[in-house]
Amino acid sequence: VYFFKNVFYFLKMTLLILPLFVFQAGLTTYYHPGINVKKIHYDSLKLYENLEAETGQAVGLHTPGSVRIASTPARVDEMRYQMTRTHWHVTEQYMIGPEKVQELFPLLNMDKVLAGLYTPGDGHIDPYSLTMALAAGARMYGAQIYNPAPVTGLSQMSDGKWDVQTPHGTIRANRIVNTAGFWAREVGKMIGFEHPTIPVHHQYVVTATVPEVKALKKELAVIRDLEASYYLRQERDGLLFGPYEKMEKMVLQDSWVREGVPPGFGKELFESDLDRIMEHIEMAMEMVPVLKKADIINTVSGPITYTPDLLPMVGPHQGVSNYWTAIGFGYGIIHAGGMGKFLSDWIRNGEPPYDLIECDPNRYGKWTDVPFTCAKARESYGYNNVVGYPKEERFAGRPTSRTSGVYELLKDKGSMGFHAGWEQPHWFYKPGDETGYKPSFRRTNWFGPVGRECRLVMEKVGVIDLTPFGKFIVKGKDSHKLLDRLFANTMPKVGLTNISHMLTPNGRVYAEVTITQLEPGKFLLITGSGSELHDLRWIEREAVEGRYDVDISNVTDDIGVLGIAGPDSRKVLQKLTNEDMSDAGFKFLHCKSIELAGVTVRAIRISYTGELGWELYIDQKNMAAVHQAIMAAGKDEGIDNFGTYAMNSLRLEKGFRGWGAEMNCDTNPLEAGLDYFIKLNKPADFIGKAALQEIKAKGLKRKLSYISLDTDDIDPEGNETIWHNGKVVGNTTSGAYSYSSQQSLAFAYLPLELCSVGQKVEVELLARKYQAMVIQEPLVLTEPTRTRLQKKAKGKV
Repeated sequence: VYFFKNVFYFLKMTLLILPLFVFQAGLTTYYHPGINVKKIHYDSLKLYENLEAETGQAVGLHTPGSVRIASTPARVDEMRYQMTRTHWHVTEQYMIGPEKVQELFPLLNMDKVLAGLYTPGDGHIDPYSLTMALAAGARMYGAQIYNPAPVTGLSQMSDGKWDVQTPHGTIRANRIVNTAGFWAREVGKMIGFEHPTIPVHHQYVVTATVPEVKALKKELAVIRDLEASYYLRQERDGLLFGPYEKMEKMVLQDSWVREGVPPGFGKELFESDLDRIMEHIEMAMEMVPVLKKADIINTVSGPITYTPDLLPMVGPHQGVSNYWTAIGFGYGIIHAGGMGKFLSDWIRNGEPPYDLIECDPNRYGKWTDVPFTCAKARESYGYNNVVGYPKEERFAGRPTSRTSGVYELLKDKGSMGFHAGWEQPHWFYKPGDETGYKPSFRRTNWFGPVGRECRLVMEKVGVIDLTPFGKFIVKGKDSHKLLDRLFANTMPKVGLTNISHMLTPNGRVYAEVTITQLEPGKFLLITGSGSELHDLRWIEREAVEGRYDVDISNVTDDIGVLGIAGPDSRKVLQKLTNEDMSDAGFKFLHCKSIELAGVTVRAIRISYTGELGWELYIDQKNMAAVHQAIMAAGKDEGIDNFGTYAMNSLRLEKGFRGWGAEMNCDTNPLEAGLDYFIKLNKPADFIGKAALQEIKAKGLKRKLSYISLDTDDIDPEGNETIWHNGKVVGNTTSGAYSYSSQQSLAFAYLPLELCSVGQKVEVELLARKYQAMVIQEPLVLTEPTRTRLQKKAKGKV
C-alpha cells in the first residue's frame, strides 16, 4: 500500500502489517457496481498511471480498455442499470453495440453478443513491478520496510499505543493497520478477533503465442464474458484466461482457517486442476475460437482472500482502540492504491474522506462464524459474475445464530431479507401470490403484496419485526455529557425520545440514532441494523479519548422489537394493557414500561411508517408470546404482518430521510434537510458544530429535494442520474412506489437553482429518461401532524 507525499506524518505514526506476496492476474478497472468503491478504483489507477514517473520504477501498466459482454436480455438490463448509476461519477463508462465490441476485440465469435459495457482506461499491470514501485515510493517519503518480518505478538499499552513483536525487535506504534492478506486472521487472533476471511483457490491459464494475436496492430481490450464467468486478456502475443468456478467445484483453503497458514508459506502456489475449469475453457473457446488451437504453457493456482460478501474490511475496528484493518481483498491490485489513500486520509483527518460503510470491518460480528464464512465465500466466488439485481438476496449460510424471537413464527409466511446477520421479513404471502425471491430490474412478484401491506397500515393495523435495530445502553455519571458531545440534538428528558445525529468533525452525518432517557443518566440508543458496530465504535472511541465516566453496553441480541402501526393500533394494544394508551395518556415520542398480555414491555410511541404506532422492546424469550397476543387481540380489526418493503414506501411518502441514503458521510445535515434536529445554539460543543456553523455561513450549493416521477413498470432505487437540459445535475438517493398516490417518488440532491417546487427534471432508469418534478414534501402527512392539525381546527371552531 503506497501513501502520498502529504502523509509523511501518517507514516511516522502508523505501523502497517502487510505481505509482499503477490499472486494476481493484474487486472485493473475503473468499473465497480458500488457507488463509492468506484472512487477507490479511480484513485488506484490514477496513482499507477503516474507511478513510474514518480519513482523511476516501471510498472508494466497496459490500458487497452475493457468490455463486459452481454449475451442475454437480463445482462443487457444490468448494463443499463449500471449506466444509470454512473453518469454522475468521474469515471468514463459506455454501453456499446456489437460492432464496437468487435472493434475492441476482433477475435470474438459475435453470434451471442448483444451489447457490451466499455470502460476506457482499464487494462492490466505487472503485479511484481507494481509492488516494487509502491515500496520504492513509500521509502522515498520516509517509510521503513522490514522483510521478512513475521509478527510474533501484539501488546497494547495503557495509553492505547501498540508494541509489535518481530524478529527485528519490538516496534512501538500509535496505531497498527492489519493488511496481512491471508495471514490477516492470524494477526487478528493475537488480540482476540476472528476476522471472517478465507483463502479461495483461483486459477488462471496463460497460452503460448497465438498467431492471430501476434498479427494484431493494437492490444486487445480485456473482456469479461459474464455468462461463462471468466476474464480474458492479451499476455504478450498470447492470451491469459481466468475463470470463476461454480460453487460445487471451487476450492476453499479452509484448513488455513482451522489450523493457520503453514509456516514459511510465501511465494508457493497451489497445484492446478484443469478439470475444475474445463467447462469454462470450452465456453471461452466458443466465444474466442482462436483458443481452440492455442497451447497452454502455464496454469497458475494461488490464494485470494475472500470475505463473506466479497467486499474488503477497511477501517478502524470496534472493540479495541487504534487497530485498523485493510483485509479481504478479492481484487487486490485495483484496490491497493485507492484504499491506501482512503485509509491515510481517514487517519490524518479523523473521519473517512467519503462514505464506504459497505467495506466497514464492523459490519460483521460474533454471528459470522467459520461455517457461515465458508458458505458465503463459496457462494460469492461461484456467483462472481451473476446478474446483480437491485434488492439482491443471497441465501448461503442462512439463517445465522441471529434470529429474532418471532423468526420461527414468520419464516414460512413471507420473503426474508438478510440484515447484519438477522432474518427480517421483506413482504408476506397470501393465497394466490407468486411466492419466493424473484429478482428483477422492474416491478416483480412483491409489488402487489407490498401495496396490500401499505393499505393495511394506512387503513387498519400491521405488525413488523424490527429486531435487527442496533441497541445500546449508555449510563453513568458522564452519560449526559458524553451524548451531548456526540450528538447535535439536545438530550431528551426522562421518559422522552428524540432523533439525534452524530456528525464528523467536518460536519457530515456519521449516524442517525433514536435516543430515549429511560431514567436519570440512563439512555437507550437505537440505530439501524447495518450501523450497529459502526456507531458503537464511534461512541466508544469518544468515551475513551474524552475519559468519560460511563458504562456502554450493546444489548442488540438480547432485546427483540415489534412495531405496531395503523389507525387501529391503539385499540389493539388497549385490549392487552391497563395502561392509558390514549393520545393524552401516551403522547408522541414518549416512552413507558407497560404490562402487555402479562409481559413487561418498554413501549415508545414512534413509528417509521409515519402512522399511529409504537415500538415495543421485549426480551427475546417473550417476543413470540407478545406477537401472538397482539395478533389475537387484533383479529376483529383485520391485523396482519407487514415487512420492510412496505415500511420503506410508507416512510418515503411521509418524507422521512434514511441514513445511508439521504444522509451519510458524503452529506451534511443542512443540505439533507435535517435542520430541525440540529441545535447549533445548544451550549455543548458537539462534534462538527464549528464546521456546520461555517457551512451555514458560506451557504449551501445543493439541497435534498423531493420528486415525483412518471414511470411505467419500474421505480427508482437510489443513485440514479438526474438530467436537466441535457446535462447531469444530480442523483437520486432512494426511491419507491407510492401506493397512496399511485406514482413513483424519490429523494434527490439537486443544485439550489433546481430545488423549487414545480421544477422539472429527468431521471434516468434503465437507459431511459423519465419526466420528474420537484414537489412539496411530504406527500402524505404523518399521523402526529394530522392529529395536531385536527386539534387546531377544532380549537378554531
